[in-house]
Formats: sequence, C-alpha cells, structure tokens
Amino acid sequence: MSQDTPYIFDATAADFDQSVIQNSFHKPVLVDFWAEWCAPCKALMPLLKHVAESYQGELLLAKVDCEAEQDIVARFGIRSLPTVVLFKDGQPVDGFAGAQPESAIRAMLEPHVQAPPPAEADPFEQAQALFAEGQFAQAEAILQTLLTTDNSNAGALILYARCLAERGELNEAQTVLDAVKSDEHKASLAGAKAQLTFLRQAANLPDAADLKSRLAQNADDDEATYQLAVQQLARQQYDAALDALLKLFVRNRGYEGGLPHKTLLQVFDLLGNDHPLVTTYRRKLFAALY
Repeated sequence: MSQDTPYIFDATAADFDQSVIQNSFHKPVLVDFWAEWCAPCKALMPLLKHVAESYQGELLLAKVDCEAEQDIVARFGIRSLPTVVLFKDGQPVDGFAGAQPESAIRAMLEPHVQAPPPAEADPFEQAQALFAEGQFAQAEAILQTLLTTDNSNAGALILYARCLAERGELNEAQTVLDAVKSDEHKASLAGAKAQLTFLRQAANLPDAADLKSRLAQNADDDEATYQLAVQQLARQQYDAALDALLKLFVRNRGYEGGLPHKTLLQVFDLLGNDHPLVTTYRRKLFAALY
C-alpha cells in the first residue's frame, strides 16, 4: 500500500478489506475510483486530497485504479468514472459520480465525518492583532508569556518593546530592542527604534496646543511645524504628521540639515512598506524630489 500521506493511500484487491472495510469502523473512508485515461478523474483527485488533508486524520482517502483493480470494480458495480463512495462501519453510506465542486463534496461528508479540531491561534499573530487595535496591555501580556518559552523570538521582542514604549517605559523598551540580533526583522526593528526616537523627542517639546497656537499666528513657522509633527507621531497621528512633514520639506527642504526628509523616511520604516500611507507619501515625496 503506497502512501501519499498517513490519510491517503492506494487500495488494491489484496488489501481492500483491511484498508477500507476494516478501517471504516474507526474512521470514515472515502474511496476514489479512477483511471489513468479519465480526465475528470485527474481533475477531481487533487480536490479530494485537499479535502481529506483538511480533516487532519478524521477522514481517510483510498484511491482505486480501476484499470488495475477490475475485481473491485465488479464487486461494487462501478459503471462510470470518476465514482466516489464513502464507507462507514463497513458499509457504503454515500457517494457521487462525476466531478463535483469542493462545496458539494464537503456537504456530502458533513453528516458522516467529525469536524477537524480548530487550529490553535498563533500567539504572536494574536498579539499583533491586539497591538494594531490599540489594545497594548493585552498584547504585552501575550508576548510576555510567549517570550518566557522563546526569548530569542526577534519579532516578539520588537513588538514587546513597542508595547513598553506605548506605556512610557522608553529605557526598558530600548534595552529590549538592543537585545535583538536577528537580521530577519530589519524593517520592523528600524520602525520600533523610530517610534522610540519620536517618543523621546516629544517628551522634550512644547505641548501640541502651544504649537498649534504658534502655527495659527504664523503658518510658516518651520520649527513649530516640525515639532507638532513629532508630537503627532508620538501619538500615532500619522496622516497629519506626514502631511505636515511633506509640506515643510517642500517649503524648506534644508530645514535643520534635511530633517523633514530624514523624518519622513523614519516614519516609512515605522509603518512598513505595505501601509497605505507609506505608499501615498512615498509617491508624493518622489514627486517633490524630482
């Protein structure tokens, strides 16, 4: 019996009673009657394999090559190909002839096959989702648990540092980031360091309300424009900050040795290349540069 996976195998006349009939007392067995010359059979087979694998062992798939196994064909009166028969407790209980869509196959199986166990959620992905929703304390709690079992997980360390930064533990966050040695997460590491930079800068700047008051009196106040953008970055008001930095760059690209351009690039690192704001403002910055 040659095996594709533990759940998928070829069945022959010599082992059919064991591999299909006896096995079906433990787990339902789907039998695919096929032949090399049958094009619909070849189209259906990958779909049956995909469905069987999705049940993670709760369903077995036996393949019968009808050209080689005429005895089995005669035994079950198979008249057309492909024919698929579901065996349970030693008996055929359901089936179909001809190619079928995945939805129809699953609907046929549903009353007979136990659903696969739900996949456990990846804790790092959970933490990422919570962080994106602004639930920093919950994300931090998951990351702490994750890091107790794997304290070299660079992605988790970087996100943990960002959680610390969000609650003002800037020095602790810096220590965590300094411990990340992996080259695999360069962009997210650069982004986390940029966030720390903005939070540190914002702590030493005038309040946002004071800066807005200055800009109300003089919209071209470069220092107030830049400092308010940093305050907005520290508060994750990225759209407003990017808009202000780009306008400052267009108005005075040499401000403080090219600080608007440098800061725009830091924000791009912080948000990541896939962020829609980064796509938009990279294009705008390119247009302003050239």
